[in-house]
Amino acid sequence: MENTLFIVLLFLLFLVSFFVLPQWRMRRAVRQVVEIFRENNALHPSTAKTPEQLGLRRQEGALSSIFRGRDYKLYALNFLLRAQIVQQLDDGRLYLQEDKLSQLR
Repeated sequence: MENTLFIVLLFLLFLVSFFVLPQWRMRRAVRQVVEIFRENNALHPSTAKTPEQLGLRRQEGALSSIFRGRDYKLYALNFLLRAQIVQQLDDGRLYLQEDKLSQLR
């Protein structure tokens, strides 16, 4: 009986860690990226910023990513770009479109 309960709990932990936790971290990262755009006033083409200015560039070094884990902010930025909530100008600068963000919610 104890072994069965242990296996069921282990299976539930597996499901949470591989399906629920990444989705939660992605939602949190989307909120963080939106906040970064707002803090940097990158809300219009005239005030657009580069990813470096926004602090949204991958940290170099494989060792740092091993110890820190996955940075979901970059995935969130790519999601927002694909959803056309974040627009990219020809020179690579980015800005957030608040009206499209409100449609997403």
